[in-house]
Amino acid sequence: KIQGMASPSNHSSAPVSEFLLICFPNYQSWQHWLSLPLSLLFLLAMGANATLLVTIRLEASLHQPMYYLLSLIAILDMVLCLTVIPKVLAIFWFDLRAISFSACFLQMFIMNCFLPMESCTFMVMAYDRYVAICHPLRYPSIITDQFVAKASVFIVTRNALLTVPIPILSARLRYCGRNVIENCICANLSVSRLSCDNFTLNRIYQFVAGWTLLGSDFLLIFLSYIFILRAVLRFKAEGAAVKALSTCGSHFALILFFSTILLVVVLTNVARRRVPVDILILLNVLHHLIPPALNPIVYGVRTKEIKQGIQKLLQRGR
Repeated sequence: KIQGMASPSNHSSAPVSEFLLICFPNYQSWQHWLSLPLSLLFLLAMGANATLLVTIRLEASLHQPMYYLLSLIAILDMVLCLTVIPKVLAIFWFDLRAISFSACFLQMFIMNCFLPMESCTFMVMAYDRYVAICHPLRYPSIITDQFVAKASVFIVTRNALLTVPIPILSARLRYCGRNVIENCICANLSVSRLSCDNFTLNRIYQFVAGWTLLGSDFLLIFLSYIFILRAVLRFKAEGAAVKALSTCGSHFALILFFSTILLVVVLTNVARRRVPVDILILLNVLHHLIPPALNPIVYGVRTKEIKQGIQKLLQRGR
């Protein structure tokens, strides 16, 4: 096992210049049989999201606000995947455990920033569905390309400003002894625990920022669907309610994937004394991989316009 402790004599004089990521400290044999499914899921996620982006870009009928928001989800998913999975696979295949100080904190920033960006995009998509179903006549004047541009600026600005203190607070700590991170990724608390300083402020800020950002998004998504359901139940025309709800099906499925895995990660971290650390690490990795792999497939299967766009794209390539 790699030694992560400096000797007592140089504990205060030898600052840490890089970290070592140890995936599954108790079950390192897991790496061999996990590498294949993870790499296949990674290729699926990148390929499916790239196909979705190209289809929306080339198919004129998909140049609508809802599909622009879906493109944003695809971009966020691809960035999250590329930030986490290649390094995990490099550890599994080539034993490249070292990660520089700057790379570690950059990865920490992207993970903490892009996750709430995704939930914020789901919230905007929920508002899009709310306007489409509850105020259909006003939809073209409210949900415009300009609205999507403003929403995108809000999504990026809000989450970047509120999450940038997390890596900054971590980077300002003194790292003078241990440098072994018992994780596949540079998670804030996994890194901060290695410092010689008190990291209570890091822990409190991440907790407050995380619950404020994700909590407010999910509350607004929940309220949007309450209003949608209330409006749908008033529809009197036969089949109108089913048709209206079917337009929300794909969006609801994406939120379900995202929130279910996020909930599992949160609950297992709360009960971390009862759950083996290796399970927590595995869930953290899967959280950055399963939703990106499934999201474009769900939308591709459930949305007729996207399905037709992909078919046209394939016909062009022949």
